[in-house]
Amino acid sequence: MKRLGIDIGGTGIKGGLVDLEDAGLVGDRYRLLTPKPATPEACAVVIKQILEHFDWTGRTGIAVPGKIVDHVVRSAYNIDDSWLGVNADEFFTEHLGVDCVVINDADAAGLAEMQWGAGKGEDGLAILLTFGTGIGSAMFLGGRMIPNTELGHLQLRGTDVENWASANVQEDENLSWDEWAGRLNEFFAHLELLFSPALYIVGGGISKEHEMFLPKIKTRGRIVPARFRNQAGIIGLAHATTLAEI
Repeated sequence: MKRLGIDIGGTGIKGGLVDLEDAGLVGDRYRLLTPKPATPEACAVVIKQILEHFDWTGRTGIAVPGKIVDHVVRSAYNIDDSWLGVNADEFFTEHLGVDCVVINDADAAGLAEMQWGAGKGEDGLAILLTFGTGIGSAMFLGGRMIPNTELGHLQLRGTDVENWASANVQEDENLSWDEWAGRLNEFFAHLELLFSPALYIVGGGISKEHEMFLPKIKTRGRIVPARFRNQAGIIGLAHATTLAEI
């Protein structure tokens, strides 16, 4: 079975056709710039181009960087505030002319990693963190998702943790791996105080360089890189279209 996944990010909107038999992308993913301002209507225009690129008319999974509660967008990070209160499933299904399932972007990545990747078979508490423009999170207990956790917005040092520990901050401030790992250790120590998970999965684009920083992170729970790296979201979105409830 093949399904299309489309991930709306702060800088780019990425789509990929996924073969759910082997959890792999069929061909290359396709990326276009996120419009400014990133309103629902403007994003729908870009997503329509991605659908046309793949010649796709089937059920589609779409990720939004924000909380999705009962299909309604309740927060919007790195996109436009006009998303707030929008029933995203209904909006995209109407504007795109295809059946759409919309979930949080980090939750999508978590679905892929728990189904086929680094979290497969984990029955304890597992937390996936995606490091990029911000810090996304997904939490699973006994393999079941606890949606919309948004742990990147925990308050540390008087601000959202993603404001001083995201991958973009590491690049913007030209932090060494040791310096960035120091900030990550503070973040993970706070997570351990709150949750004590059995497993951490680290994803996002920077996970391809996990050997440079993961060994520097000290946690009681196991910590591993995401199997699917930055493609986890697209793969998880394809999987989400097959689930009765998210």
